[in-house]
Amino acid sequence: MYNNKFKRNNAPRKMGEMGNKMIFGIRAIIETIEAGHEIDKILLKKDMQSELAQELFAAVKGRNIPVVRVPVEKIDRITNKNHQGAVAFISPVAYQRITHLIPKLYEDAKCPFIVVLDGVTDVRNFGAIARTCECAGVDAIMIPQLGSASINADAIKTSAGALLSLPVCREHNLAAMVNYLKDCGLRIFAASEKATQTYTEADYSGPIAIVMGSEDVGISPEILALCDEHVSIPINGNIQSLNVSVAAGVLIYEAIKNR
Repeated sequence: MYNNKFKRNNAPRKMGEMGNKMIFGIRAIIETIEAGHEIDKILLKKDMQSELAQELFAAVKGRNIPVVRVPVEKIDRITNKNHQGAVAFISPVAYQRITHLIPKLYEDAKCPFIVVLDGVTDVRNFGAIARTCECAGVDAIMIPQLGSASINADAIKTSAGALLSLPVCREHNLAAMVNYLKDCGLRIFAASEKATQTYTEADYSGPIAIVMGSEDVGISPEILALCDEHVSIPINGNIQSLNVSVAAGVLIYEAIKNR
């Protein structure tokens, strides 16, 4: 279904090998980065300002690796090793760049279909959405560098392995990349419970992206303002919202029906 260039790992893997391997200690983290391993994220002690910490920031520069400042107590809860105030998690997959993927889709005469997740932090929802995307033939998922679920064992298991083949594009500035999609001719649809247009009234033909937000606050105002159309899923029961993975499935397959 996907060009091998955008597959992150073609080799079969056992479920026990799919978790994020933890690296602790700044020097070890720097060496891991320089060895070319894909880093999911780095947790760094909040007040650390050492020369070694500066070396770490130099190592991650330009590599699209999120560094999160946290209290040392949080790192202590993660590991009792001599972590030196820094812990990194190696991702079981390699992230893609949307600026590389979209031109390749057009070169292959495909009509791009991208799903954008803005603030979806629950790994099981993330995995379930990825599974639906893979089954429906979505070309990629795009997520922000910060404020997104990690690709870990739970996410991969929930995705039924889809995250090992479906391209995931992790971007430093999600709003800028949504603008990039618009510049590339994609029509951007936002899932919003406040929309007056229902999801069945929209036209999903042509290159598109569907944006899903977090269940608590929805899509961020900045990205919502960039979207071309807002669509809602009618709710007739007493509970006024759907699980985000269920809502994504409804919208994705409505788009597939249109396309």
